[in-house]
Amino acid sequence: MISLVVAVAFFMENLDATIIVTALPRMADSFHIDAARMSMGVTAYLMAAAAWITASGWLADRLGGRNLFCGAVAVFTLASMLCGVATSFPVFIIARVIQGSAAAMMSPVGRLVVLRTAEKKDLMRALSALIWPGLAAPVLGPPLGGFITGLASWRWIFYVNLPIGLVGMALILAFIPNERRAPTPFDLRGFLLTACALTCLTYGLDLLGLRQGASLGVGFGLSTAALLLGWFALHHMRTKPHPLLNIEALRIRSFFVSSVTGGVISRAAISATPFLLPLMFQLGFGLSPLESGGLLLIYMAANLLTKLVTNQIMRRFGIRSVLIASCLMAGVSIAACALIVPGSNQLLNALILIAAGAGRSLQLTAITMANFADIGPAQRQPASVFSSLTQQIGMGAGVAVGALLLTSSQALRGAGMPELLDFRSAFVVAGALSTLAVFSFVTLARDVGDEISGYGKIRNA
Repeated sequence: MISLVVAVAFFMENLDATIIVTALPRMADSFHIDAARMSMGVTAYLMAAAAWITASGWLADRLGGRNLFCGAVAVFTLASMLCGVATSFPVFIIARVIQGSAAAMMSPVGRLVVLRTAEKKDLMRALSALIWPGLAAPVLGPPLGGFITGLASWRWIFYVNLPIGLVGMALILAFIPNERRAPTPFDLRGFLLTACALTCLTYGLDLLGLRQGASLGVGFGLSTAALLLGWFALHHMRTKPHPLLNIEALRIRSFFVSSVTGGVISRAAISATPFLLPLMFQLGFGLSPLESGGLLLIYMAANLLTKLVTNQIMRRFGIRSVLIASCLMAGVSIAACALIVPGSNQLLNALILIAAGAGRSLQLTAITMANFADIGPAQRQPASVFSSLTQQIGMGAGVAVGALLLTSSQALRGAGMPELLDFRSAFVVAGALSTLAVFSFVTLARDVGDEISGYGKIRNA
């Protein structure tokens, strides 16, 4: 029941990260801005979540897991209503930042509750319950957003969170334990360094994606500042006795690869796909939000159906082999999205979307399993927080990179609006980016995660 309650909260959190994608053109018209500029509505949410995730562990120890979890859902629900009633783009972005900040208190705290109640032999099954929302919500979001936008208004994609949030709060109060621990002094310097670095990264990538005059210089400047602040933050975490974000888990090779190098690259490329697909369908092919959402249902169905067999696949072939194979599969299928032509070759279109969805499902599940494959009980709290942080960075960077690839191709052609060629170029580059992660995954030990997947027993039989 605890896993189910946490999964419901995760679903709501992940759904709002991408549900606005198919509504972006309509929202852009409502706010009188360019559709590519609306990518900030996605990245602001994700990076606000990343900025506040670092404080979630400390707050959970001080306030208690149940109190923090329930309060975060309450603020998230209120922010959803503010998004729905926003009448200007700045007000909408502020509401999305509040939403993302509340979401930051949901992922690591909920995952930590599950990790604390699961033995290592049951870890894959326990984590699988939390992977469903991460797979389903980002893919269900675009078609659901298109359906709601087509039948009613884009504002209703935020209003649907109100009943879900109320039910979620009732379940949290009923089933989640309110564990507290004596917190260490709050690491204000570490929090500010991390939050400022992520804020600069968010806005910098967004400005680079716009590619408009002075915004390029400011974008490069903010991105450089983000790297410098990030370096100072890491140095602070290494030297302070009780840092807000403990990075000791990075010494474990499997955690480092799945959370920082290969994991971030994979999440970024994969997250660019649900952002680019609905825009291509609407701006490149002139489809309605409802028609665009209908095509994305194929992608979503492949995600969910593949999840039914991912545990069995990893048990049969091992986590490392699945990581490498799914990385190549995801890269090729993302690049193949450039071949999609709605209205003709329906079988080919469906096969491409199915392959992309299946590759996404396998890749993200294997990355999550590798995250905690070698993490001991004492390291699970800081590992959970750090993993949530890099997950948000990867997803946010993916949307920003998708917008950057799109506008870069547009700028090279000297065009005023993105066309089909720009989307195809973006998919090819995103696919190539995804395959780069394989160079990290091949460095993992061959037996990584065998204990939690059960592959070791099969191999030794």
